[in-house]
Amino acid sequence: MTGGAATMVDVAEIRTFQTHQAPSELLAEIRSLLLDAFEEFTDDDWAHALGGIHVVAVDGERVVAHGAVVPRVLEVDGVPWTTGYVEAVGVHPTRQGEGLGSLVVAEVADVIRSTYRLGGLCTGVHAFYDGLGWDRWRGPTWVRRDGVDTRTQEEDGTVMVLRFDASASVDPTARISCDDRSGDVW
Repeated sequence: MTGGAATMVDVAEIRTFQTHQAPSELLAEIRSLLLDAFEEFTDDDWAHALGGIHVVAVDGERVVAHGAVVPRVLEVDGVPWTTGYVEAVGVHPTRQGEGLGSLVVAEVADVIRSTYRLGGLCTGVHAFYDGLGWDRWRGPTWVRRDGVDTRTQEEDGTVMVLRFDASASVDPTARISCDDRSGDVW
């Protein structure tokens, strides 16, 4: 870790809670953080982050980083895996590079390991997750729509998984599919 990250460990508090436990003001603060952190953060992106477990880094009373884990089913070669899917990982622009994202994702991984059989996410920032134990999926990606699998070739190479325990043997070159949803399916 950099010197800045070590400083953040001393001043940032990590909090974990379910969406339904959060006051509307806290959810509004998280959404505002994500709008600041990303060039484009849509209503669908926000909807994808709800309904699961949130991990936030708080400095004082201000949320400075966020990540969410939501339940999904990913199928690998037709075998369903109860998956903790990572959504809306973001750090306030003035606090990026301080290790806050790593702190949040480490806690997200702990949530996944304690509750799910596999972790999944979609990203263009592979190096960040590589360093935190995630593996890039090298097989073809698909989406399940109304009982029919449709190829999502444009997503190949963007999916990453966290394999552990029983899922450690999952072949990252196999076919993988996700359930359909509005917005980005992966």
